[in-house]
Amino acid sequence: MSENLLTWLLAAMAALIVGLGAGVLVLRRRSRQLHRLVAVSHEKLEQLQREFEHFVPADVVEQLTGEHGGYVPQRRAVTMLFADLRGFTALSDRLDPAVTVGILNEYFRRMNAVITSHHGHINELVGDGLLALFGALEHNPWQGRDSVLAALDMRAALAAYNEELRAKSLPELRFGIGIHGGEVVAGVMGAGSLNKFTVTGDPINVASRVEGLTSVHEVDLLITEDIRRTLDDRFRLRAMPPMPVKGKREPIVTYYVEDVAGPGLPARKAQGAVASHA
Repeated sequence: MSENLLTWLLAAMAALIVGLGAGVLVLRRRSRQLHRLVAVSHEKLEQLQREFEHFVPADVVEQLTGEHGGYVPQRRAVTMLFADLRGFTALSDRLDPAVTVGILNEYFRRMNAVITSHHGHINELVGDGLLALFGALEHNPWQGRDSVLAALDMRAALAAYNEELRAKSLPELRFGIGIHGGEVVAGVMGAGSLNKFTVTGDPINVASRVEGLTSVHEVDLLITEDIRRTLDDRFRLRAMPPMPVKGKREPIVTYYVEDVAGPGLPARKAQGAVASHA
């Protein structure tokens, strides 16, 4: 092999090594760029999911973003809790709008914390009213009891909130709660960009009517016979007179929930209530 040929081969090999080295550097740079893009995309997706969970329960978001990418509509036994503030519309007409919104937001925040702690979730806010569901996302054989315990803790939470409002010379809040359960259809419903997870069926209308009866009976918490059957004798109830409601042929029997007592569940007396378990 001549000296010139050897020199040419060495130069060619050197050029090849330099070229390969440059290629590796380019690939490494592009790999780092791809990793950064994936990380940014993952962070944005998590942020979007967190924002989405403000409007849809986390369990539903998990199903929508999971392998199958959708929530399958289904019939479920669900317990519904309606809560509505009494006289708040007239009250809000006298308050500064910012004060009104502040009072409502804090009220909803406290109620949501209580409801969540008893395995329910707020499904809808309408003005100063809320609808909470128990057992809508997953099977819960104790959903009736959970909903009543949540309502009792909502009563306690509202009393504590009223103390703070009173200290600030702000008006106190009063609510009525109605609870009923039954089989409903659960799914993601809506049109266009306005979709939400919710339930539909006659039991939800009954729960709303029962909440309305709290004003008639002048109490703050009523349950139906279906819910009463899910409770044990630790719950102190008082039967209310049967009342006709819209959409029902027969009058509805309801029970005022006074309190609950037992191991691990300290009694929480309601003002002016008479204990008589039905």
